[in-house]
Amino acid sequence: MINLQNLIRTNIRELISCAETKAEENVRDSQHIMLDANENPYNKPFNRYPSDDQKELKEELAKLKGVRTKEIFLSNGSTEAIDMCYRIFCQPKVDNVVAIEPTCELYKYFARLNDIEYRSVLLDEEFQLNATELLKACDKHTKLVWLCSPNTPSGNLLNVEEVEKVLKGFDGIVVIDEAYADFTRLPTFRERLSEFPNMIVLNTFSKAWASAAIRLGVVYAQEAIINIFNKVSSPYHISQLTQEQGLDALKHRYDIDDWIKILLLERKRMILAFESLACCEKVYPSNANFFLAKMKDAQSVYDYLCEKGIHVRNCSNVSLCGNCLRITIGSKAENAEILGILRYYKPTK
Repeated sequence: MINLQNLIRTNIRELISCAETKAEENVRDSQHIMLDANENPYNKPFNRYPSDDQKELKEELAKLKGVRTKEIFLSNGSTEAIDMCYRIFCQPKVDNVVAIEPTCELYKYFARLNDIEYRSVLLDEEFQLNATELLKACDKHTKLVWLCSPNTPSGNLLNVEEVEKVLKGFDGIVVIDEAYADFTRLPTFRERLSEFPNMIVLNTFSKAWASAAIRLGVVYAQEAIINIFNKVSSPYHISQLTQEQGLDALKHRYDIDDWIKILLLERKRMILAFESLACCEKVYPSNANFFLAKMKDAQSVYDYLCEKGIHVRNCSNVSLCGNCLRITIGSKAENAEILGILRYYKPTK
């Protein structure tokens, strides 16, 4: 059993102690005369600060995902949640984190931003995790382990048994980024919050919910961890417009389901088509809204597509991804366009 208080940075523990001594704020209601926050009385409803607890949005999300509202924290995009994990748990110049490699580049970026040592453990050739090797990289100063499943840029789900070994074998916090989990149609670790008190699961409205512009991320964890996030977060960090757009997305979840079905069919079609291209050597299995393709000459194909106004991600400089391109599944028309253009591609060498 983890001791959560021992994992939290000292200054954060003291901050929380101070916060707990404060008297509970008066409930703000639109029917009340509110002269307490130095707001402008004009330009309603945008003159008022947004709901700081995002109660309505959390309630709708909790019903949909089968969790309690006390197990949800909403962030200003997943980037804020990643940054907060470092600020809550990691002491600069003292602690370290361990992550799989390759994976989402933001984990390393925010480690550097917060002056935290970042250690990476290479996945195998099929982009799978070896829990034993990852745990060997941890020491007494390791506070976080970063796992991404489905992973990026590889697109595959990590082996569930190996992830479980990490959760059970590590005394710190394990963060599982499930940004792409809605494209798998398989059980997620979010559904297992009660089993792992040291687990944080990240999700986002940017992928399956097609709402990247509103910058809305979700943190799922047991209540004790969510309480820390609530007390450390900036006030009013989720705008009223974002909350309203998030609610609107949840109310149209059947549209989202239809979009996902289309994307999964398009993913299958795109992978089969890429496998038949002369310029492609291999396509890796994907559980996300993108796939990784090993090309004969990734840079040449990348340059060719750019000339035609099509942007993909060249991952050639990423570990285990030599000569690989990451292609997002677009609309049917966009997918047809890239396939049509690639059929006319001729190697430059």
